[in-house]
Parts: sequence; C-alpha cells; structure tokens
Amino acid sequence: MKYRYLTPLFLAALPLSGLAQQVIYPIDRATMVEGGKFDFKVEFDQEIQPEQATILINGKDFKQVLNGKAEFIAREDGKPVSALWVRDSHIKHAGDYRVTVSLNGKQDEVTWNIYATPKTRKAHNVILFIGDGLSVAHRTGARILSKGVTEGKANGKLAIDSLPHMGFIGTSSTDSIATDSANTMSAYMTGHKSAVNALGVYASRSENNFNHPKQETLAELLKRRTKMSIGIVSDAEIQDATPAAVVSHTRRRAEKATITEMLFSVNLDVILGGGSAYFLPQSTLGSKRKDDKNFIDIFRQDGYELVTNATELKSLEMKKNRKLLGLFHTGNMNSVLDRRFLSNEETKKFPDQPDLTDMTKTALDILSKNPEGFFLVVESALIDKAAHSLDWERSMASTIMLDQSVEIAKKFAESHPDTLILVTGDHTHGISIIGTVDDEKAGEDMREKVGVYQYAGWPNYQDNNADGYPDKWDVSKRLAVFFASFPDHYETFRPKLNKQFVPAVKNESNQYVANEEYKTVAGAMQRIGNLPRNTDTGVHAVDDMVIQAQGPGSEQIHGYMENSDLFKVIVNALAVK
Repeated sequence: MKYRYLTPLFLAALPLSGLAQQVIYPIDRATMVEGGKFDFKVEFDQEIQPEQATILINGKDFKQVLNGKAEFIAREDGKPVSALWVRDSHIKHAGDYRVTVSLNGKQDEVTWNIYATPKTRKAHNVILFIGDGLSVAHRTGARILSKGVTEGKANGKLAIDSLPHMGFIGTSSTDSIATDSANTMSAYMTGHKSAVNALGVYASRSENNFNHPKQETLAELLKRRTKMSIGIVSDAEIQDATPAAVVSHTRRRAEKATITEMLFSVNLDVILGGGSAYFLPQSTLGSKRKDDKNFIDIFRQDGYELVTNATELKSLEMKKNRKLLGLFHTGNMNSVLDRRFLSNEETKKFPDQPDLTDMTKTALDILSKNPEGFFLVVESALIDKAAHSLDWERSMASTIMLDQSVEIAKKFAESHPDTLILVTGDHTHGISIIGTVDDEKAGEDMREKVGVYQYAGWPNYQDNNADGYPDKWDVSKRLAVFFASFPDHYETFRPKLNKQFVPAVKNESNQYVANEEYKTVAGAMQRIGNLPRNTDTGVHAVDDMVIQAQGPGSEQIHGYMENSDLFKVIVNALAVK
C-alpha cells in the first residue's frame, strides 16, 4: 500500500515501518508521450548524502535513462530533508518503466508508461471546447430553452447532440475525489493528474509556488515539436484556471500576474478573453499587477495586434496573417444573458463585449491560415461561475452560447474535414431539472407552485426570433432547477435578472448566512445550507463529465476515461513527433 496522499493525521497513526521514506514524481501509473518533457523529483523525509540513496529506472542508474542534469538539494527550503531533481527531463523510448528508490534498506517504487504516437497524422486541426462546470442538466436545460419540447420529444437538437463519439471522464485529483478547474484542465493539457489549485505541476512539498515538478503542456509540446498555431478563447479572465492550464506551471492558480508572463512566453497565436488588469502596470488605474511591467506593450512589441471591444474584433481584416490579443474586460467578461438580453448595470463599464461565437469565429479565421494546422481551446467559463452562485439562468444561457460556438466549429469542419472537435467540461456541478415552476397556480407559497411528474407539464418559453435563446426568461411557467450543494440562502424560484445571484454573505461571526437582500422577494423561502458555513456558494460535483467528439481521432473517445487520457487522444490524432 502507498501512503503518498494520506492526511497528516492519518499518517501519524501509521506504524513507522509502513511509512514511505521517499516520494517520487511523476507519480505511480503516470503516462507520458515519448520525448515529452517533465521534471523528475525524489523527496526524502530526512537529510541525507546523495551516495546514501540508490535510484534505478528499469534496473539502470536513473542518469542513464533520464535526459537532463541531476541536482541534489541537501536541505530543501532550509529544512532537514533532502531532494533530488532532474529538471526538463524526458525519456526517448516508449515502454514501461519501473522507478525504484532505496534508502536505509527501505524501497519505494512507481511505474510509468511511455507511449509512442502513431506514424500517420489523422487530424490537421484540433478544437477543444470546455464548458466549465458543464453538467448533464445544463445540456438538457439548454435544449429545452433553445429548441423546446412537444409531446415528450425535443423540437430540435443542440449542435453537441449530433457529435457521434461519446464517453465519460473521471475528474478526481491526486489529493481529493472533489476537484477544481485548475488540475482538471491541467490533466487535459499535460496528461498528468495533479492536485486542487495546481497548474502544470505536481504538488510537491516545495514552499515556492513555482518550484514544483513541472509537466510540459500541450501548447509547449506543439510549439517545440511542430509548426502548428495555437489559440485560446475564453469569456473568463484569460489567466483563469482553465485557459491558464494551456501554458502554466504553478502550484497556486491565483498567481495571475505571473501566468500573464507565461502566456507571453509560449508565443500563442490568438488570445481572446478578459483579464486585462493583469496586463497593465501597477501605475495604471484598474491594474492588479504589483510591478511596472506593461504586458500590453510587451505583446505589441512582439507583433500582436490588440483589440479591446466587439466592434474592433469584427472589423479586423482577415486576409492578413497576424498574432492577435483581444482583451475585452479587466476581469471576467459579462454573461451572455446580461450582454444581450437584460437592461441592467452589469455591462455598463464594458458595453461592447464580443460573444463567444464571435471570438470563436475570429480565432478560426486566423488560425486556419497556417498550413501546418492549429490547436484551439474555447471555454465558456460562466457556466461554472453562475452555477456557483446558484444562478441557473445565466449558467444555461452560457451553455446555449457554448453550443452555438460548437455549431460554428462544425460548419468549419464541413470544409476542413481533417478537424477533430472535442466538447466536454472540466468538472460538473450538482444541478438538476425536476419539473416546472408555475406562477398561475393558486397561493403565495412558491414551493407549492413547483410541479413534478405529471404536474410539471411544459414550460412556456418561446423563441420567436429564432436566435436560439428564449425571447423572455421570466415567463409564467419556468424550469424548476435546483442545486445539490448550497449555503444558507433564500430560494426565490424566480430569475435573477437585475444582477447575478449572491446567495450568502458573511455575518459578524465570519460565517456565511443567507443574503437578506432576497428575503423580501415575494414567496422567497429560506433554505438551510448543506455545506460548511465557511462556504458562500455551491461547489463542484464529483460526477463524471460527459465528452463528445467528431472528426479524425474521435473514435478514441468511448466508455470511461480519466481526464488525463484526453492528452493522449489529442497527441495521437496529431501524431506529434
């Protein structure tokens, strides 16, 4: 039995004879592409001399197998524990590898699988769509809201619905069954599982957030070994966990100023999203940097064209090759529900933000000019951010927007059939549709207006202008959507159209309690939360993630997969050498 990820309390209860004296990275059962780069690290639980330990890979001294310079740290972070590193290493030949570390008669081991990619390239382009927090209920709700239902049959299908290959993805991390966007997207981008909050690294004991064993990201691999173009599109801050995972290496996903530097260092071709606050020097109003670096200027000097609103994005001349940086908000962009349908204050500061569909189309127009092909990540981030706030209308509106972006990609694939399209999320939320809420039912108690089973009937949303969104969200008979995880809050049973829902706020005891702003809403019901009182929003679910795909290489998507398997699907489709 390996005790690598057990808690300190549990470890204290174990007999000393059963404790591992060494921790090895990459971890047991890691899979890596032939020639892919990674940091090798062995952590010793005591201060030693290097000659005391024996480190073998398939029976050979590790230096004969790993390519890279070994570094021995006698006292790591000034503590009486030692470590051995081989940074930026790789293994040349595919096969199974057994790593053994012996010290004082005790031995620990891990096994790795190094795989070779196929000789023939199947896909010329890869488009990976991430619906952050995308759950089955989001898809179902988007279909009902966008297409409608008549006598039990959907009146139309989502673009996602027709993707022929489907599977389930496990999202758990190395330190927990429950996960976050950082290490789940990082698993897609590196092929390695890691810990909550980690991006492109294994979470070791190092105190420095940037001194953990790195895993080469897909963007870095493609830039190093191919001439393909790479793009990232998101309606979150471009430094947020999901887009950041394409390029980043840090134990702490919140290191957004440094992540901006990592975005620059990988030399991406298209970057579109929010997060301009981390590009601006600290002297600029609205900046979130703590230095005087001006990454707007740095990107421009490197040949990037800058656009800052939808009008500029749409007016780009597409005949010319370019590197493009689009920054449309200092933070996360506003939701499609606020931008396109509601007359509220949410978009006042940035009234001309592009839609995810606009950004997707622009990215495809630019990236497709490269005859060597491209890799594009498109994230609909606000599915998750609204789901955290128990704000299902904004969450499902963002799901519809994701689906319309997938439709653009499918149209692109009609003329570029060598394009692999993958649609999934990084994790799920505990969200379900259980029927309808009918304002026409008698009484003031909104709970009694919820219809289930045969009493649910059909919601009365309409889409007369055929834009794929309901013409009106606050209809008299709405979807009844509820969340499995929640803090104390007031359930209003109504759309939150003035601003995104804030379910809980801190009290004088520093605990989160129901936000009384919603107490006076007619029929509002106070709900006692099922989460710890230090939690102010809903949380991610451990449920499997659905993935669908079409195009060359999509046949690899089937059955149950780990999120770290998706990296292999992509590099195999591209036959990266």
